[in-house]
Amino acid sequence: MTSPLPTISQVLRTPEACFANLPDFPYTPHYTEVGGLRIAHLDEGPRDGPIVLLMHGEPTWSFLYRKMIPVLVAKGLRVIVPDLVGFGRSDKPSRASDYSYFNHVEWMKAWVQANDFQHMTFFGQDWGSLVGLRVVAEMPGRFDRVVLGNGALPTGTMEVPMAFKIWRAFARFSPWFPIGRIVKTGCAKGLTLQEVAAYDAPFPSRKFRVAARVFPGFVPTTPQDPERARNEAAWEVFKRWDKPFLTLFSTRDPVTKGGEVMWQQLVPGAQGQPHTKIRGAGHFLQEDKGAEVAQHLAAFVRA
Repeated sequence: MTSPLPTISQVLRTPEACFANLPDFPYTPHYTEVGGLRIAHLDEGPRDGPIVLLMHGEPTWSFLYRKMIPVLVAKGLRVIVPDLVGFGRSDKPSRASDYSYFNHVEWMKAWVQANDFQHMTFFGQDWGSLVGLRVVAEMPGRFDRVVLGNGALPTGTMEVPMAFKIWRAFARFSPWFPIGRIVKTGCAKGLTLQEVAAYDAPFPSRKFRVAARVFPGFVPTTPQDPERARNEAAWEVFKRWDKPFLTLFSTRDPVTKGGEVMWQQLVPGAQGQPHTKIRGAGHFLQEDKGAEVAQHLAAFVRA
């Protein structure tokens, strides 16, 4: 069950014209009203195919998955890709105080319930994992398996990588916040000018970038964090999780590299699975090795 959703009084919606001429992204968005907010998602592939839920992180949006979607659809899978509140085509509360880790989990749980998605395979990366793993842990009956790529579920009790501390300080203090170029720095292979522009598209001015600015500050980094208890409760779910659980972490991500080991050791369903290191990929492995990641994901679902 979800908690009562917050009341949002000031909401921005990126004009559709901003999304014209996106490279390799011919997908039509679908919309769901949740707590007075319009949440966008893609729905591709056969309606009766096994559902794969792909959740993006910060500061990206569903465009991140354009290299994975066609591979998964070709394997007969139904691919659902939401834009988190504050990102992509989804509505963007204009006040920083409207955003929180907890609110995002509740918004996405309500979105899942509104669409009544069942028997899903979850794939999450970056903030897609922080939000998505909580959704899985709090709605376990709706998920058949989990695939984690360059993600985590921090409780604030472990050491924080220096690369993340630098990123968090930049997001908070830098007067310059070029989202497309930020994503490019997280890719081992870089991005074209058109791809950089596509990541900038949802954020036509400073007032649209509130979520992208505040998200790094929501990562639990101290034992006093307000989400510590809920993340620890989610960890208890995963320590008993006997459904299939796969890790696909890249080798060139300074933030999450090596983070897959604890999942492989602590999650019962991770035992004996074909865990794979995605070599040569940076933080955004969907960009650097999207087709390869999708092949592993599809094989895991079909197994």
